[in-house]
Order: sequence, then structure tokens, then C-alpha cells
Amino acid sequence: MLNPDAKLVEGILEGKFEKKPTRDGLGNGTVEAGKLDPNVVVLSADLGDSTRAAWFQKAFPDRFIEVGVAEQNLATVAAGMAHIGKVPFIASYAAFSPGRNYEQIRTTIALNDVKVIICGMHSGIQTGPDGATHQMLEDIAMMRSLPNMNVIVPMDSEEGKKAIMAAAKAKGPSYVRFGRANEPVLTTPETPFEIGKSLKIWESKDPKVAILVTGSLLYQAIVAAKNLEEKGVGSIILDVHTVKPLDRDGILDAVKKTKRVVTVEEHQVNGGFGGAIAELLGEEFPVPMVRVGMLNVFGQSGEPDELVKFYHLDAPGIEEAVQKVLKK
Repeated sequence: MLNPDAKLVEGILEGKFEKKPTRDGLGNGTVEAGKLDPNVVVLSADLGDSTRAAWFQKAFPDRFIEVGVAEQNLATVAAGMAHIGKVPFIASYAAFSPGRNYEQIRTTIALNDVKVIICGMHSGIQTGPDGATHQMLEDIAMMRSLPNMNVIVPMDSEEGKKAIMAAAKAKGPSYVRFGRANEPVLTTPETPFEIGKSLKIWESKDPKVAILVTGSLLYQAIVAAKNLEEKGVGSIILDVHTVKPLDRDGILDAVKKTKRVVTVEEHQVNGGFGGAIAELLGEEFPVPMVRVGMLNVFGQSGEPDELVKFYHLDAPGIEEAVQKVLKK
């Protein structure tokens, strides 16, 4: 059953929902944050339309800065602005930021612990036809290794908006990861969101496995959980939108009930979300675990749905992972 506290839209399992790219959350979130705080500024690396940064530009043209195709400058200019009290958001494709400007993010932002919100756009495998060069699958690993850095991966555009607004108020720098493909909008404006606090989406009466999800594959996990329940396999699903800091208590509570874990992410499992959960459980509560994600491979060109299926990131792939962990 769906957890009523999550207040998810009706008809999810029947497919009655809107579809929007999570990147819309950046556009809507920065505009709302800009209304609340005149110090909020947005910087773009010549990708305002694709990243939705142009939505802020339209609302606040005097607080929008176009740095051009210069991602290193994108980070360092933002760091300087943060030092004088501004709240800068920087937006580019994740393949370029943090892919191309990692050293500047590390040295000028994270090391100095200044509040810059780095928005990695078009991340994951569902960038689709753009191919492997633009399918950033290593950014969570890169960014969660940095001291002082929050790492947030919204499940849908509504949660993306909340993540942006929360990052604007949070202490220190944050990395917020967004996708390009249209995804089911599973939450409402009333759905709770707090950095470092996971959201329980599903809990069966007799759960046998905890399915921990970060990002836009949550719908696939819900479909998998419904199919598993019909086969007599109960589960708990957590939306772990904050990869750093992890919701230690919420995750351990779910895992102690089930004694088995499947993690789901649109990212390399090595060093990514699955790696973060493995680290936590290895120290706190070791249990059988299977990680669903990119298994040490790069992506390729293809339509988003084709790629999700090909790499076993869809509901059948998650079901297969659950059956595997149940045998451990």
C-alpha cells in the first residue's frame, strides 16, 4: 500500500499522472527562491533554455549572469559572489559541471564552505540520444566525496523545486542533480521535503525487503513493489532524495524491519548511492544487498525508455534484484 503520509497523487499505479522533466524544478524553484531572497542569483554557462535557468532570467534579468561556455569561471565567479553574501545557483549539464570544473568546485566552493548551489542538469542515462559523452553517471560519487557538500537527487519536478528552495536556505554548498526526460510527477506541493530526511513511499504489512531509491527511478520501484506484493513479497520503499547527508535513522529503521536491501539509482553503483548505502550498512547493520544501477559501464545513444530497459533499471529489473537478494 502507498503510505498516506507521502500524499502522493491519486492513480499512480494506474498511470494517471503528469510527466515533466525534473529540470523544471530548477526553473520553478529558483524563481520562488528569488522572490523570497533578493540575494539569490543564477549563473548559466550558455545553456539557459536547456537547464531552465532562463526562467529565472525572465523573472529577474538583473540577477542573472551568463558566463558563456566557461564552466571553470561559472564556479569561481559564483564562489566570489557567495563570499560577499549572494546566494548563487550555477546551472550547466552535469557532464560539464561538475564534470569539467571539479577542481574549481573543490577549491573555491567546497574548501571555502561557501553557499553555492551547483545544479547538475541532464544527468543520468535518460539524456538518451545525446549518448555516453553527455550521460553523466559519476557525478554523485564525485560530489559526495567533497567535505561540506550536500548532495540531493530529486525524484520529480515538484521535489526538485523543493530541493532548490531548501538548498537556498541550507548551510554551505549543495549539489542538486536533475534530469532531462519527462518523468512521472508523484508528489504534490504538500508532500514533505527536508534535506537529510528520507520519505517513506510504500510499506507492506509484512515487508521482506527495503527498496531504497534516489532520483527519477522511483516510479519503476513503485510498479515493482506492486507486482511483488501480488506475488506475496512485501516491501518498504524509501525515497532517499538526500545522498549526503544520508537519513541514517530512517534507513536503518527500514532495513532492520526487512533484513535485506535493494538500492536503485540512475548512476554508477560504484561510489554512487548504492556505495553510500553499502558504507552505512557495512558499519552499522550488515545485511544482504543488491544494487540496481549502471554496473561499471558507460551509456549509449537511445531513447530514455529503451535505455532504462536495456540496463535493467526498470520495474522488471528491480523485481529481479529483489528476488536475487531474497535468496542470499
